Amino acid sequence: MVRIRVLVVDDHRIFAESLAAALAAEPDVDVSAAGSGPAALRSLERAVAEGRRFDVLLVDADLGGKVPGARSAVPVQEGNEDGLVDGISLVTGVRSAQPHVRIVVLAEKDDPRRAALALQAGACGWVAKDCSLSRLLTVIRGVLRDETHLPPALLTGVLRELTAARKHRTESERLVESLTPREREVLRCMVAGLGRKAVAERLYLSPHTVRTHMQNVLGKLGVHSTLAAVALARRAGVGPVDLAGDVVERGGQLA
Repeated sequence: MVRIRVLVVDDHRIFAESLAAALAAEPDVDVSAAGSGPAALRSLERAVAEGRRFDVLLVDADLGGKVPGARSAVPVQEGNEDGLVDGISLVTGVRSAQPHVRIVVLAEKDDPRRAALALQAGACGWVAKDCSLSRLLTVIRGVLRDETHLPPALLTGVLRELTAARKHRTESERLVESLTPREREVLRCMVAGLGRKAVAERLYLSPHTVRTHMQNVLGKLGVHSTLAAVALARRAGVGPVDLAGDVVERGGQLA
């Protein structure tokens, strides 16, 4: 019998352990539980190192902070309040580190916007916490067949959110493409949180020239603040400049 290895991640100990115990009663399911994002990541890394990686991650959409310790039949591993604690952020981190893991988000209530964010982050399903155990098992087995599971009542709202996000991204990409190569370099520095003086030193420009480039960036992107420019850049997929290296070579074209 092929066994499914499941990790439940929820900072509400009673819920996590009750769900884990219920799933463990299934003959083809092995289950563990973690009480925080950092604890979940440690569990996943340890499982890979031991050659027994998890297949499915069940993540609380409202994952919070530290879990008090107490022994139980299905121990919830403790974490700390540092690192990944938000459920959607954990989805992103796990999909980046271990793309083979299928992730299902467990939610207290239906929320099309957050469900869309979860899917964009790499989740395969969104399930209400008050659903039946048989329904949850159907979803677990379904995502292992590369199915995506959403409550029917959420489908229209999620599709609307995904369509809107795609439209915003397309518009943002078009605006970023209107920038000159130098302006895109300045924008990447802005995304990295560098101020005008730091950008000037990094690009071997005068602060006055950097100010002009920044003003041009804001104007072409149609925004009025650095914060708004950074938000638009991230929607367009523009990442921060690598602070460990140089953006340009000294002596390169500066305008």
